[in-house]
Amino acid sequence: MLIHVVVAEEMGLLRSALRAALSSEEDIKVIADAAGIGELWPVLRRERPDVLVLELKPDAPESAAAAVVARVVAEAPKTAVLAMSHRWSPPLVEAALAAGARGLVSKDVALSELANAVRTTAAGERVIDPCAAVAVLSPPANPLTRREREVLREAAEGVPLKEIARRLFLAHGTVRNHLSAIMHKTGARNRMEAVRLAQHEGWL
Repeated sequence: MLIHVVVAEEMGLLRSALRAALSSEEDIKVIADAAGIGELWPVLRRERPDVLVLELKPDAPESAAAAVVARVVAEAPKTAVLAMSHRWSPPLVEAALAAGARGLVSKDVALSELANAVRTTAAGERVIDPCAAVAVLSPPANPLTRREREVLREAAEGVPLKEIARRLFLAHGTVRNHLSAIMHKTGARNRMEAVRLAQHEGWL
């Protein structure tokens, strides 16, 4: 009996690779894919797959991920959600599972492990990738210093640099240096992305 799968992944190259790789398994058939959440709903209503391999973005709010998973569970209750992310954090793991995801895997998982996860979730059992489990058991250490956290909390409120310096009794250049260090440590491209990442990891 074939396991019918839908793949929801934003990146076209990876989406095509997942579709081809999973369909190469004798007992798995990818019957459709979706490039984004907007495309997902009509595909789910039309195809009613056994398993949905769903990308969850680690830098998006956990509430958004939970809302998508919960909607899939509500609208397609016979479809098992196998959530996939390139970085799992404790809040994201908790949100996905609480919303009804049956499985969690990392994007760098081996094909054989992904296929087995599809089979397991299709059978009604739960799968949690070791990386997701480790994220909960051993959350990453906070790389930000106390002063960097103070600066970033002010930035999170939209406070201008000069005002941050005044509030924290720092020189304007010192605030800029702290923000530069914060973005380097978090890998963020700007202050707001650094705020989102730090909040996501529970560093603030």
